Amino acid sequence: MYDDICYLRQAHLFQKFGLDGLNTDISRDDDHYLAAKLKAIGLAAWSDPAAAPCHSLMPATQRRVMQYPPGTGFALALFPAGFQVIPLYVLATVVVFGFVLLAISLARTGPAILLATGFGCLALYLMINPTKASYSMAPTMVICVLAGFFTARLFAAEPRWHRLVLSALVGFLIGLAVNFRLPNLLLSSGYFLFFFVSFLINRKIETVLQGLLFGVAFLAGMAPTLLANAINAGSPFTTTYGAADTVPPDFDFGVIWQYVADMQFVLLVLAALWTALILRLKSRVTA
Repeated sequence: MYDDICYLRQAHLFQKFGLDGLNTDISRDDDHYLAAKLKAIGLAAWSDPAAAPCHSLMPATQRRVMQYPPGTGFALALFPAGFQVIPLYVLATVVVFGFVLLAISLARTGPAILLATGFGCLALYLMINPTKASYSMAPTMVICVLAGFFTARLFAAEPRWHRLVLSALVGFLIGLAVNFRLPNLLLSSGYFLFFFVSFLINRKIETVLQGLLFGVAFLAGMAPTLLANAINAGSPFTTTYGAADTVPPDFDFGVIWQYVADMQFVLLVLAALWTALILRLKSRVTA
């Protein structure tokens, strides 16, 4: 409910303090930016820092800090204050549209062109719904498009060094996505599983190197979040989300069904089909 205001506060910290904006302690609201935003929407306890939404009290540091990873606020901070959201979505949509045109240009047959156009239109629609639901979704979509494109290139690459470089690049992109949304951390699971199964089947040292490079680059990509956690929560591996947003691991078919019925599952299926499409088009071009 308050995500929009809190993301803008995160951007304000970066514009005010530079990289030191990673420190999201509520006490740094000395110019009353957040309080003014909360007052403007009619929040009753707008002047009480202890009641500030999107902020959690960290036991290790005894500071009330923002719960989000820093990527979305940093992306918004790249644009002028008061004119940040529209440029972010416009830029993200333009990038996605560029990759749609690239996919269409790689198509060489009528059905392939129709398929690429259909997926492209759907990708652009997703930039409206569900991407509009959260500012963090716009940069996430861009990272997913980039990661999908380079993943397809990875599976189609021939030279050994090319595969190693692409493994590191994809790992970095997936790690970078974590800085926008923590659930993006799960995107890495499929890659790690692929490298592990490939090694069990082929027993090639190259597969180990690819997995290692992917893992190192993945950690490098999510370094801003780890640093922000260390500053705000006292440890790189301690989440800044409060108890209301974190629960112990559990397996529940009801929760599984919610994921299947949710748009997120549709996005996962589309990502897989998009990767297969690019691989198919690339194979036709090189044939």
